[in-house]
Amino acid sequence: MNVEIHDIKIEYPDGCNIILGQTHFIKTAEDLYEIIATTVPQARFGVAFTEASGPCLIRTEGNDVELVQGCVQVLNSIGAGHVFCVLLRDAYPINVLNQIKNCPEVCRIYCATANPLQVIVASTLQGWGVLGVIDGLPPKGVETDEDRQERRDLLRRIGYKR
Repeated sequence: MNVEIHDIKIEYPDGCNIILGQTHFIKTAEDLYEIIATTVPQARFGVAFTEASGPCLIRTEGNDVELVQGCVQVLNSIGAGHVFCVLLRDAYPINVLNQIKNCPEVCRIYCATANPLQVIVASTLQGWGVLGVIDGLPPKGVETDEDRQERRDLLRRIGYKR
């Protein structure tokens, strides 16, 4: 058996968060659209899903053409089946992540981030599959008391803590 490992740098629009995951059924694109639209109505987003059988198309939904196209580009660069991509603006992944995890066809979430992102894929004679992700940069140290206070202030300023 011949397996090759590849690292794919993921490019996505500035000011967005990205959610990547594995799923298994053609209704994923519509279900994820409904989840995001009803959970965070003001969110701008794109959704795409790669089929792994039949016509093997990239299925798309969303309310922002740029973000839908961004999802398509991400999935084309990964090249694996049964992967979904969500690009979000005007919302954070924390707003929709639990609902996405509870979607019956979603198998796993690889990441939810606004950081630089690489996807590690393996290729075989059959095709490509996601092994995992590299999300962001390595740690540079441990937070100080001042850093801790800045973190706490940020969470209150953006409305996630009181």
